[in-house]
Amino acid sequence: MTLFLHTVQYNYYKLNHEDIVMTTQIKDRAKNIKINPHIRSMGISVLHLMAAFILSIGSVSGEMKPFGVTLVAVSKSRNIIFSAVGAILGYIINGFDEQSGKYIACVMIAGIMSFLFQKADIQKIIALKISISPIAITVINSIIATKDNEFFDRLLMICAEAVLSLGISYCYYKSLNANFKCLRFRALPAGDMICIAISFSSLFLILGNVKILELYPLWSLAVCLILLSIRYDGAKWGVILSLTLGFMLGASTNNMALLCSSFAFSAMTASLFTSFASLGISIIFMLCVAFFSISAGENGGLALFISSLMGIGLFLLIPPVLCDRIEKYFDNGKELTPDSTLRQSIVLKLRFASTAMTAVSESVEQVREKINDVTRRNNETLKDNMTKEEYITREVILEKTNQIRAVASDQFYSISSMLDDLANEFNNAEIFDSVSSEKIRKLLAEHEIYPENISSIVDKYSRMRVEILLKDNEQALSDKTLQNEIGKVCNRYFDTGRITDFKNETMLSFTEKPNYMLAIGFAQHSAQGTLCGDTVKTVNDGKGHSILIISDGMGKGSRAALDGAMGAGLISRLINAGFGFDSALKIVNSALLVKSNDESLATLDIANIDLFTGKCEIFKAGAPASYIIKNGNITKCELSSMPAGILRGIEFAKRTAVLSLGDSIIMMSDGITDLGEQWLKGVMSTMPYSVQECADYILNCALKETENKKRDDMSVIFAKLERNHNERDF
Repeated sequence: MTLFLHTVQYNYYKLNHEDIVMTTQIKDRAKNIKINPHIRSMGISVLHLMAAFILSIGSVSGEMKPFGVTLVAVSKSRNIIFSAVGAILGYIINGFDEQSGKYIACVMIAGIMSFLFQKADIQKIIALKISISPIAITVINSIIATKDNEFFDRLLMICAEAVLSLGISYCYYKSLNANFKCLRFRALPAGDMICIAISFSSLFLILGNVKILELYPLWSLAVCLILLSIRYDGAKWGVILSLTLGFMLGASTNNMALLCSSFAFSAMTASLFTSFASLGISIIFMLCVAFFSISAGENGGLALFISSLMGIGLFLLIPPVLCDRIEKYFDNGKELTPDSTLRQSIVLKLRFASTAMTAVSESVEQVREKINDVTRRNNETLKDNMTKEEYITREVILEKTNQIRAVASDQFYSISSMLDDLANEFNNAEIFDSVSSEKIRKLLAEHEIYPENISSIVDKYSRMRVEILLKDNEQALSDKTLQNEIGKVCNRYFDTGRITDFKNETMLSFTEKPNYMLAIGFAQHSAQGTLCGDTVKTVNDGKGHSILIISDGMGKGSRAALDGAMGAGLISRLINAGFGFDSALKIVNSALLVKSNDESLATLDIANIDLFTGKCEIFKAGAPASYIIKNGNITKCELSSMPAGILRGIEFAKRTAVLSLGDSIIMMSDGITDLGEQWLKGVMSTMPYSVQECADYILNCALKETENKKRDDMSVIFAKLERNHNERDF
């Protein structure tokens, strides 16, 4: 369970609440849209048919056309027939001859073998699956060559086509079986991504020889894609695209060697100059291409130069908005595994542990009841042999022992609730941003600060929370300049960080500045002595929530002050440590139950205000009514509930409201609310403007009203939602 920090200012968020809610609703609706499985299956089948048709038309050196056969061989059973039909149509589109007949026969053999392999449940053996296409092509080529008495003359071509078919089969197989259900494209293994790139580029074979004067449009498009990958992802993807696109586009025009070598060398050289931005990369790439164009001469040199020049022009004319989106795509995907895998594993284990602790609690409760029943029967049996005083003493001891066992059972249940709260917290975290964490670690290292752990967590509303854990107290972390630099490297606007010491560890937390801040005023009066039986606490949970607490101990004086301080202190620390409100109440209730032999209780009045949205959750355990002032109208919020420390199994009474800019919430102890609703509304209608003046005014009016009367402890919190005026330091 992580430790969260109290902050003085509250957070700012760059987007307003309405935009956040609208964006979230659109995303949720998009996620909830479900396509009919039959329509989805038919759509995939049609895509197989179209892809097979396009691939069958493409050729290498004008003779080898294994691509349609290969797709049929690696297709899944429900799509084999569609791939086969598409491939056959592609092979006969230019007329039926010996070559088209050969490949149609290969399609038939590959389709039958693939279907039989899947029926025999051996299709998952990748070596068998990718060998179907080369076997079919080799068999048919060998039969035709033998019939024409040219087997040895064609042997090299037969082997070359078999090798080409084997390599393409592997790429198609990996592409069709990529785990898109669990992984985003950016998180796929590099090998799978390369196979997808090769498979996709093979679709351009059909258009690779399309030419307008000396301009090949697809060559220009390829240059643009290569430059984009160099600019935003470095040499790796630049070289991958250079080789795959160069091979596929050059295969149909007999310029394979020229395109592969020129594209790859130019990409590697240009990647060394990424610091010079798009223009620098383009100039270096063009100079390298010019060298290859001059070397090639009339063998495609002019076409390469003109097409590359056009591609560079396209690259430089890409709108800045689109460039930003491309940069964001590559930046978010740098060698990151999908965040959901580890997160969901943790959530699953935490929830399993929560369920196990619930089962332990139930078992302990059953054992407690049985022991209590047996003990009481034994006590009744021995009643005649004991004096009245001995019997009463024994009953009191049994009752107290039973109560302690019951509290132990409740503690197991509280641990279960705590684990479930923690599971929900992990589940609500959308991304664990390891890129930002690494940037922060490098920044701190420059200041010779070496943290034990750094967590950068982004929730489903795109709000970031940064937590930095150190072994010892680091005074350098309180430096305002350093905190601003942390915001810069994360590209976020953070609230002032707070440092919390816990034994031998120190935690520094940052949260984004929200839309609102809470102006708080409070006032108290002790009815007896200097110790007030009411305790007032304010907490920030490190997630953009401001929490107001009033706890009223039973009675007056020091004992009431102890109970109130214990109730408010415990629950504030538990909430600050990340516990949920319900599980925190169970622990506080158990602590008060076993605190002493005498009755010990405390009311709890809590308001949890979300400073991003204005949502206000009210929790009451035996507490009096609160009041919300919204648009000048006063609304009473009264909930029936039991205070903590009386009975086991108490729960909060809850209500939710939404505060807007300028709305206020007033929380009071019963020393003030007992004066009556009409009196309170009269006082509230004449309050001053300042929140602290309002709190003082309510208390002073209550003291004046109870003059010469028996008073109880009095406490009041007046909080008003205000716009967060942001002072950006960077």
